[in-house]
Amino acid sequence: MKPRVVKKRPMSEINVVPYIDVMLVLLVIFMITTPLLTEGVKVNLPKAKANAIAEKHQEPIIVSVDKEGLYYLNVADKPNQAMAARALMNLVSANLALAKEAGTSRQVFVRGDSAVDYGKVVVAMTLLQQAGAENIGLITETPAKEEA
Repeated sequence: MKPRVVKKRPMSEINVVPYIDVMLVLLVIFMITTPLLTEGVKVNLPKAKANAIAEKHQEPIIVSVDKEGLYYLNVADKPNQAMAARALMNLVSANLALAKEAGTSRQVFVRGDSAVDYGKVVVAMTLLQQAGAENIGLITETPAKEEA
């Protein structure tokens, strides 16, 4: 009896296990990052050439954030006194509800000090959004014209 000769042939099948591992890792990454991308505050950013805001009959609601990160509200009983975030949200919500009942709308703006942490301005905008503000504007100063 002859010994049997075993020929080794090249494997013609693709091993898909490593590809499945890579796809599962990518899936997990996308599952984690997608909710982070959808969160945020909706803001109407000004254009390069912005026109002045048209005067309305009602005073706009303006939230100011000073360099320490304290919140001030122009429609509060004491507009020069800092207020807590929860009180700010409740007062803005009440003012927006009153305007809605009257059939009008109130403009809502945020004035942030240039030295304040950006996170504090974002928190103010988030509070305004939770209070029911649909459009939030940012107040800036017009840069001085450079003389040539």
